Order: sequence, then C-alpha cells, then structure tokens
Amino acid sequence: MKARWLSIPAAALLMLGSSQAFADLDLAKKSGCLACHSIEKKVVGPAWKDVAAKYSADDKAMLVGKVKKGGKGSWNDVTGGVPMPPYSPRVADADIDTLVDFILAL
Repeated sequence: MKARWLSIPAAALLMLGSSQAFADLDLAKKSGCLACHSIEKKVVGPAWKDVAAKYSADDKAMLVGKVKKGGKGSWNDVTGGVPMPPYSPRVADADIDTLVDFILAL
C-alpha cells in the first residue's frame, strides 16, 4: 500500500536529508515567499524546482539580487508579467542568501 500522507513537497525536503531543509522552508514561510511560490508548482511565480533546474550555483549572485531588488522579465511566460517584488530590507540579506541556497539545492 502506498503512503499517501507524504506530500511531494515533504518528500522533496526528506530527500534533502536534514532538519535544515525544514528550517529553510520555515524561513520562506516567515519571509512571505510562499504567497507567490511553492516547491513543486507555479503559484504566481515559478515553482522553486523550476528555478533550481534553470539556474546553477554560478547564478547565485544574480538570484540574490533579484530577491533583494525585485525583477521582471525572466519568467514572463510563467507569471504573465507579474514582477518579483523587492524583499530587501524587509528580509535580512543573510536570510535572502539562505533562501537562494535552499532553492538552488532542490
């Protein structure tokens, strides 16, 4: 019998293998990220698994900048042109760095 109680996002976090992944998801919740994003599916913005598939660790500085300052144009086909709002200084720079690492690790 299949265990249906385990959601896909929870399974993704288990694959990451640590309580740190849960802490990072909690940080995303507290920071307001889940209003527009989820791990597995598009909400307003792209699914984080799609972001992780599109970008590499080499793109981290650019992604941190997009989260800090906001941006538009990179995901118009997904968002319909809805821009990413700026999250700095509302979210601390160190937390933004942690969130981008979390997303890229998915």
